[in-house]
Amino acid sequence: MSSSDQLPPVGGPMMHYVRDGDFDPKSVEKLTPEQEKVYLASQLRLMWWKFKKHKLAVWSGVFLLFLYSSILISEFLAPYGLNSRHVDFIHAPAQSIHLFHEGKFVGPFVYGMNYKLNMENLKREYTDDKTKVQKLRFFCRGEEYRFWGKWKSNVHLVCPAKNGTLFLHGTDRLGRDVLSRMIYGARISLTIGLIGIIISFVLGISIGGIAGYYGGIADMVIQRIIEVLQSIPSVPLWLALAAIMPVTWSPLIVYFGITIILGLIDWTGLARAVRSKLLALREEDYVLAAQLMGAKPGRIIGRHLVPGFMSHLIATATITIPTMILGETALSFLGLGLRAPITSWGVLLTEAQNINAVALYPWLLFPVVPVIMVILAFNFLGDGLRDAADPYK
Repeated sequence: MSSSDQLPPVGGPMMHYVRDGDFDPKSVEKLTPEQEKVYLASQLRLMWWKFKKHKLAVWSGVFLLFLYSSILISEFLAPYGLNSRHVDFIHAPAQSIHLFHEGKFVGPFVYGMNYKLNMENLKREYTDDKTKVQKLRFFCRGEEYRFWGKWKSNVHLVCPAKNGTLFLHGTDRLGRDVLSRMIYGARISLTIGLIGIIISFVLGISIGGIAGYYGGIADMVIQRIIEVLQSIPSVPLWLALAAIMPVTWSPLIVYFGITIILGLIDWTGLARAVRSKLLALREEDYVLAAQLMGAKPGRIIGRHLVPGFMSHLIATATITIPTMILGETALSFLGLGLRAPITSWGVLLTEAQNINAVALYPWLLFPVVPVIMVILAFNFLGDGLRDAADPYK
């Protein structure tokens, strides 16, 4: 057939080659089940697949999930009460768990302790009494407590033997179990970061959204305020704001005051990140379409722009929370943050301010271990989330 035969007649309708049947996309390119699974997956599912490959981030997330779940049942997990004193075991060292005694399997147990007072340095010296084998009890009845301050109970995950002791992390100067106080302190130290990040996100997204969406004078004024706040060193600013809180305030009000201070200081970096994102996204076609449909700026920012970089916000949160935990720990350690009867990891570390106490009783530094582990876990989790935020990479 010549090329002239394929041309339509002059003045006649154009020829077309559209098939009358339904179009089957699989007939064009045959996809394997694995390819089809990837091509049809949502962005959230792609992020989850990418995140699972970051094993360290996954295990960090599991560890943090375990810690945050534990604060719901702190009373059940702690062997002793928050303020239970053992006057016969002041500054007692950590007891080790054993399984075998004299070559025979006994099960989890600790040895009893004997002590004498060293008259040279006035230090209590404890030694294991191998004749006292104190088997641990699990899901047992021990000291009575009020679950979340409401319901009476005496059921614990693990208890010492009858008339025995269980000080896995030693005791402090008042004979209180350090491990039990660390478990109770997690409730304050972990939640203070969550409350602080909520305040920081509300301020950062709102103020940064205004600067990035409107621009002009509003953007210039907000950026100058942020620059002034960021030029002030964080630690002195924490100390100044914490020092102005009246000493007559109740510990609960001080707790919320510290969270507000941490949230008010940490929003500037997030605000700048939100501003830079909105400056790029506000020129997109879907934003213009929302404006033409009469959507208000608040709705455009909250429903259309912010979800566009929500993965970035999640990664930012995982990095910001440990900063707030460190801030509370530093303030409480310096005596300007939380105070008794509220207990946090920072409050527990005040026992270790004296170098002589640390040299004689090094187990008083145990509360710093969960602080380090939580900060590392949040950083690893943040790395995994940041990599997963770009599932197509």
